Amino acid sequence: MPDPIHCAPDSALARLAPTMALTGQQEALKAEVLAFCRAHRADDHALFVIEGDAGTGKSLLLNTLFTAIQQAARGRDGHDPLHGTRNWLLVNHPEMIKLYRNISESRTCLRKKDFERPTTFINQMSARHDRADIVLVDEAHLLLTRSDPYNRFRQDNQLAEIIRHAHVVVIIFDAYQVLKFKSLWNDATLRRLVAGYPVVTRRLDQQFRVHAHADVMTWIHALRDGRLLPLPAPQPFDFRIFDDAQAMYDAIRQRNAQYGMCRMLATYDYPYTLNGHDHFITEGRFHLRWDRAMPQARLPWAERPDTIDEVGSVYTIQGFDLNYAGVILGPSVGYDPAADRIVIDPSRYEDRAAFTGRDGVENPQAVMERIILNSINVLMTRGVRGLYIYASDPRLHARLAALWRARQDAPAVTS
Repeated sequence: MPDPIHCAPDSALARLAPTMALTGQQEALKAEVLAFCRAHRADDHALFVIEGDAGTGKSLLLNTLFTAIQQAARGRDGHDPLHGTRNWLLVNHPEMIKLYRNISESRTCLRKKDFERPTTFINQMSARHDRADIVLVDEAHLLLTRSDPYNRFRQDNQLAEIIRHAHVVVIIFDAYQVLKFKSLWNDATLRRLVAGYPVVTRRLDQQFRVHAHADVMTWIHALRDGRLLPLPAPQPFDFRIFDDAQAMYDAIRQRNAQYGMCRMLATYDYPYTLNGHDHFITEGRFHLRWDRAMPQARLPWAERPDTIDEVGSVYTIQGFDLNYAGVILGPSVGYDPAADRIVIDPSRYEDRAAFTGRDGVENPQAVMERIILNSINVLMTRGVRGLYIYASDPRLHARLAALWRARQDAPAVTS
């Protein structure tokens, strides 16, 4: 038996480890996917889609599933259809692939080379005219839907290429985490890619990350759609609106001293360039640098103690848990008092790379707004114990403050 993974219980490593117990729903889905892989591994192509919102345990299920597949592939049961198969787990997120490879060190059935970036996998398979048996893809909503020569992908669609180079493909997908035009997915695109192949779609719907009553997720989902609801009632989950970004940071530091893994995050509304220099977010008396690019660091951004002195972006935090998240909604996120709705100004969004590749896209303005709202959804669904929010836009700032005052007299919800 492999040694257990030695890590802090709140760490991302512990929460994604294949030794973590699955729920009944997850166990049933794991069994269904394994049966699907065994039934179709010799087919030309087959696809299994697992959908679910942020925090519903998709990555844990996928990692546990991949470990089971590799145990069978490298095990002694020669009668198992999975025995001797060649399989990969792909993830486009550079911080997440660090995590998967770190986990593999404690499992004898896993190798670091089993985990790869999609573009690397596609290019290697194309060069060798090779084909995998089973490929699992985490965060498949980040796959490219068009050519991107800058990132060495020259074909038309990464999922199409992955399917072409595998017998069975299993993907994790969340439409509300699409963050770029180059990764713009819709149901029609997916249906066209898999026409004529066996396809099964299942959904995970139980929230595991955010330890809160349902009204917290209802509030976040409404904001994701541009609506502001009354704030959730006081409860064990620590949900607060801050009038001052520095005060929020001070509170996050205090929580970090108590629990660890508490970080500041922000929408991509503040200048940042990969030029080796620090870039700062300033909101009143708050002044803190953006996350530093450290691709060679062993630990992902959310796990490194020094990052309490940084502000994370959607790209460093996507896929990870925090105990407390302090989220700065930057200037692109405004408010229309007449409509009582969130308004998005894409011209204030500094992640211009997210908006490249708009040719042929219907209503690009609406898509830009959707991308920014999706990024907010990612940021606001990181906290396990609490979520703190500060808004830069004066009208949104005032509206959130009014909602906060209105909540102060609300009765506490008992667990």
